[in-house]
Amino acid sequence: MENMSGFSFRSLTFMLFIALLVWSSSFHTCNARRGKHWREIRGNSASLAKKKGKNQGNSHQKHHNGVSKPKPPPQKAPSLHPAPKDDTPAPSPPKKSSTTFNVLDFGAKGDGKSDDTKAFQAAWTEACKVAASTMIVPAEYAFLVGPISFSGPYCQANIVFQLDGTIIAPTNSNAWGRGLFQWLDFTKLVGITIQGEGTIDGSGSVWWQDYPFEDPIDNESEFIVPLNNTAQQHPPMPVRSELSGKMPSIKPTALRFYGSFNVTVTGITIQNSPQCHLKFDNCIGVVVHDMRTSSPGDSPNTDGIHLQNSKDVLIHSTDLACGDDCVSIQTGCSNVYIHNVNCGPGHGISIGGLGKDNTKACVSNITVRDVVMHGTMTGVRIKTWQGGSGSVQGVLFSNIQVSEVQLPIVIDQFYCDKSKCKNQTSAVALSGITYEKIRGTYTVKPVHFACSDALPCMDVSLTTIELQPQKEQYHLYDPFCWQTFGELNTPTMPPISCLQIGKPSSNRPQSDHDTC
Repeated sequence: MENMSGFSFRSLTFMLFIALLVWSSSFHTCNARRGKHWREIRGNSASLAKKKGKNQGNSHQKHHNGVSKPKPPPQKAPSLHPAPKDDTPAPSPPKKSSTTFNVLDFGAKGDGKSDDTKAFQAAWTEACKVAASTMIVPAEYAFLVGPISFSGPYCQANIVFQLDGTIIAPTNSNAWGRGLFQWLDFTKLVGITIQGEGTIDGSGSVWWQDYPFEDPIDNESEFIVPLNNTAQQHPPMPVRSELSGKMPSIKPTALRFYGSFNVTVTGITIQNSPQCHLKFDNCIGVVVHDMRTSSPGDSPNTDGIHLQNSKDVLIHSTDLACGDDCVSIQTGCSNVYIHNVNCGPGHGISIGGLGKDNTKACVSNITVRDVVMHGTMTGVRIKTWQGGSGSVQGVLFSNIQVSEVQLPIVIDQFYCDKSKCKNQTSAVALSGITYEKIRGTYTVKPVHFACSDALPCMDVSLTTIELQPQKEQYHLYDPFCWQTFGELNTPTMPPISCLQIGKPSSNRPQSDHDTC
């Protein structure tokens, strides 16, 4: 019994020793898992896992959940003290900007002969999708482009049309069908800019040939009588290409903006337009500067800049040579500021004609100043049709330098571009018209004020008018006034004694029909 008891005690002691040894080993293992070295290894392994990608991370998780997977290739054991992670991305090959769209990349040839219309349309379609994108028409190329619309309203804002090359209009009548009102048309855009050193060439001579038979004439020409009493009815037009065929009677404007906000045109040249060079219709916020239009003085109805139903317009530092009004301001225009413009050849800067076909016309807050005009038919002019309604008010013409201008100052409320027009009593009301610092030379008549019998012109103010005759090939006439009331703030040269001081005694009050 004693031996058995001793054996049992020794066995129990040995078993306790083994259990203590196993427990101690387990304790150190758990502590090691919570130690510093494991955290370093785990951090490095996690970094490697991120480099492998999301899918491989998911596979790793499945493996620990008991899902079998192919055995990965052996990897080098991570260092217990890894080097700092380098987050610098690997260099990528250069790629084309996603905000610029060059027409050459869309198949344009630029040889002046191939039709590049589809390439321009494709480039615009892509540029339209990207805000503040740039459509590039590169220099040293000539692109033949037919009638095209660069239109919204779903285009992104602030697109730049970078024009450094030349865009040429087709001279084949087939490209125009029965005729179109515009060639390059920008519609319903926000923040559109056309800029660059390029040229828009309308190939206008093929259109002008038919002028004597179809186009209206500027009736101020009837006041211009040559000394030998032989007036040339229609000036000669450039000879049309024999291959072009007869062009449609509807002549397009070269560049038009319609229904757009914050429009800028700068740097470019528009030349030889079939009709108007640059037109803004139903636009708000227009800036035109440091650009030019260029067409012969005898090209018919080729206005330089035409404004209609547009507000908040600034035109400056621009050269305008054309065959009609350098700037034409039509109904619906207000807050127009024109300064530092060179005009000539052309018909001067005009408001109107307004009220044609008994329509209502509203124009207000127009300023034209610091302008040079050379060899133009008229200088600063307001022209309205009999039978119209509405009003023109708040107009300032200031610091206008004229040289060999036939009719420097004109108000004509009997405007008519046909051989004969019907006499009517209603008229567009004119008031608050100011002329100051208008100097230079004239060749026909210094001032021509012809106002409505039923609705005379009121508040016409003249200050520092100094106009000297330059006798050349036309009869000279004295200043003319009819139903024009206002004031002379300084002596004028020549004396404009025909202006009636004050207000008309029998002037009817303006009706709601006239109010704008």
